[in-house]
Amino acid sequence: MNQPISPLLKIAYSKEVASAKQRGAPLVALESTIITHGMPYPGNIEMARSVEAIIREQGAVPATIAVIHGTLHIGLEAGELEQLAKATDVMKVSRADLAFAIAERRTGATTVAATMIAAARAGIRVFATGGIGGVHRGAEESFDISADLEELARTGVIVVCAGAKAILDIPKTLEVLETRGVPVVTYESEEFPAFWSRSSGLRSPLSLNSPAAIANFQATREQLGIDGGMLIANPVPEADEIPREEMEIYIERALDSAERDEVTGKAVTPYLLSTIFDLTDGQSLKTNIALVENNARLAAEIAVALDE
Repeated sequence: MNQPISPLLKIAYSKEVASAKQRGAPLVALESTIITHGMPYPGNIEMARSVEAIIREQGAVPATIAVIHGTLHIGLEAGELEQLAKATDVMKVSRADLAFAIAERRTGATTVAATMIAAARAGIRVFATGGIGGVHRGAEESFDISADLEELARTGVIVVCAGAKAILDIPKTLEVLETRGVPVVTYESEEFPAFWSRSSGLRSPLSLNSPAAIANFQATREQLGIDGGMLIANPVPEADEIPREEMEIYIERALDSAERDEVTGKAVTPYLLSTIFDLTDGQSLKTNIALVENNARLAAEIAVALDE
């Protein structure tokens, strides 16, 4: 017996986002896993509010994306943001399970891939995050590669980040992005950053020095009919970085711990980030917050430049 077809997808826009769309104001998408899985309450809500405020200060409108009881939300009201920050047992959704969370009326926080899908569906062209997922160390045996890379290849959203998470195999991550035709542009630097650190020791494929230049690059891609996203790597401010040599020591210790505890799949990244937090006495989280705020500022500037 055939199952009844579900009604059309319901998208809930916050009042601020709905007004911005009506006016044609620039919008910046924000993920929600950093709120639910990145840090504990109340630090997570303070960070989320700060990031949204920074985007507004630059003349754009923030749109935090999440699934709440099966409804895809593009922008969250203040009460909804607070509830999400306090929520437990929240799904971490990517391309594979975004539709599942909606169909089963679950609450889910969106990863980079899922946020890109939702942003594109809502007509939002720029997205600010912390760091993208990528090729995990040892992927030649585990085949653990983030869906973020495939999403960047197929979904036309500009993603502003502080590089790939330093716990990953960054050279292989860059190789996959090149193979998939994703432009990787480092902002105001010739070196590709490594999340907590301003440099990964690798030369950036491309470099641009202004939001206007990034907007012009994207406009030219569109004129040529080139699909897919663009990755903007924005190095963490120098005052907030943890040097790469120091971070590698912490990362190796965290990886050894994960192997001993037999951590696999989606649990790997949050486990490593939590372990590194402990090893750095909390400095990794402070740097994480600083780089997210820095990325939000640049993303808003790019969104404004795209509208000029």
